Amino acid sequence: MSESASRPPRVLVVAFQGWSDAGDATTEVLQHLAALLDAEVLHEISAEGYVDFQVHRPKVVFDGQGNRLLEWPDTKLYGQIERPGAAAADASAPAAAESGAETVRRIDGSPVTDLFLLAGVEPARDWQNFADEIVELVDVWAIDSVIILGAMYSDAPHSRPIVTSISSESPELREATGAERSSYEGAIGISTVLELALVDAGIPPVSLWAQVPHYVHSTPSPKATLALLDKLEELLDIVIPRGELLVQANEWEANINRIAAGDEEMSSYIRRLEESRDEALAAETTGDAIALEFEKFLEGGRAQEHRRAATQPPVRPAPDGATTADGGVDGGADPDGTRTADGTGTDGGAGSADAPEEPPEDER
Repeated sequence: MSESASRPPRVLVVAFQGWSDAGDATTEVLQHLAALLDAEVLHEISAEGYVDFQVHRPKVVFDGQGNRLLEWPDTKLYGQIERPGAAAADASAPAAAESGAETVRRIDGSPVTDLFLLAGVEPARDWQNFADEIVELVDVWAIDSVIILGAMYSDAPHSRPIVTSISSESPELREATGAERSSYEGAIGISTVLELALVDAGIPPVSLWAQVPHYVHSTPSPKATLALLDKLEELLDIVIPRGELLVQANEWEANINRIAAGDEEMSSYIRRLEESRDEALAAETTGDAIALEFEKFLEGGRAQEHRRAATQPPVRPAPDGATTADGGVDGGADPDGTRTADGTGTDGGAGSADAPEEPPEDER
């Protein structure tokens, strides 16, 4: 058995600061997951040659010994590192689960150890080479599948559930996840360049995007972060603790409500967005309901046909090539060439009690 067949699939979740990170929704997802996984840096792609340092400036920080160090906006791969004694740690995992320790877990309660995270800023140049470096990382670390996160500003009301969408170039992944193939044409970010590079390498990813209200672009959007985490749970079949995000999302929505309450123009605009969203949702729900009922109707018709076919006796050919009404052999004609309704023939030419009556003379 190969190593990949004997272990759970390794999944890489990718997000970039910049154009595809509206409301900091995607980078907050990675930070939340990294904290839960206690993930460490496994590899760095240098920002040199890719990043515009006047846009994403390096920082100076102090280390544990009080020394000043430069921190560059490199792209970093995070994951869990197995160290000596990991077996003992694994043995204590059930106890940790019972104690309620927060981490990412599978449905059976076992901790997830095969989730990788790639975080960085959108490069300013040389995107193709940058994407190729990531594809090489995917190969080196034997990643089985990739999920690329994105968030965009849109005409979305903050008071309604955040809309998410998933897409993929792979027909198999579309069937497995309910994703659609993107029909977008226009300007793109590094996420699309990476997506197509992975497709060319034979590792088609899934792209997961969230819509963020554009009129609150100056603040992070924990509600959009929650929506992405909800969809990740569904895609990966895992359990992700939300921590303080639920409280933060409620406060975020309440703060916007307070601001809108003092601005009639903003309140009116939000009401129009809400009405538009509700109408679209109602139309979609009605269409889905009709389609579901029609599918049930077709399935019921097919099931009825199958039951009728199963209860009918097989059709057997008669000596003269005819068949009886019940599928048996025709009883043949009586002396004057007539037949009974049950196919058994007549006695002396008289019809049976069930035979149809002769029509009146004037109707012949």
